[in-house]
Amino acid sequence: MASNPGQISPLRGITRHITGHNDSGRAVIHSSTPGQWDALEEAGMAFNVVYTSQFPADLNNDADIETHETLKQSGKLGLVNPGGTVCRIVDFAPNNQAVMHRTQSLDYGVVLEGQVEMILEDSEPVIMQRGDVAVQRATMHGWRNPSETEWARCLFVLQDCQRLTVAGKEMGEDLGVAAGLVNPSGNDQK
Repeated sequence: MASNPGQISPLRGITRHITGHNDSGRAVIHSSTPGQWDALEEAGMAFNVVYTSQFPADLNNDADIETHETLKQSGKLGLVNPGGTVCRIVDFAPNNQAVMHRTQSLDYGVVLEGQVEMILEDSEPVIMQRGDVAVQRATMHGWRNPSETEWARCLFVLQDCQRLTVAGKEMGEDLGVAAGLVNPSGNDQK
């Protein structure tokens, strides 16, 4: 059963290990904490924001850790971190509802458990297996777990990107039916 706060899936809980340096400059574990999950049960998903950072990251005096904690506590983080990155793990319920959306970002999606169907506007859906990677380039897309019985898990790394224009149209963020469920990123307003 789910072992981390807010986790709705029966998949193994996760622990985030942050590294750092001791006073002599040697590598050490800064902290190890259980994942914190935000359930979007209407869509059959749970999000765990592993880490956020500005780009390039400032690691001096643990500035990145403070920036991450401040952003998480603000409650204003959208799917994308303007001027930065987001590392997020998403658990998908069996036969979950695919939420079509577009982020203004370059994303890497890696299937960690199960299978995930990548749905695009004008292509046949692609079933991704464990270890498969999607490079999502600011397209309208959705993710669905096609299994009737097993949960699936993906790791996503989202990077803010410059405004994208295709055929004369700006392709900004579009949260679709997720509007109101997740915060807008605001990175298409720059």
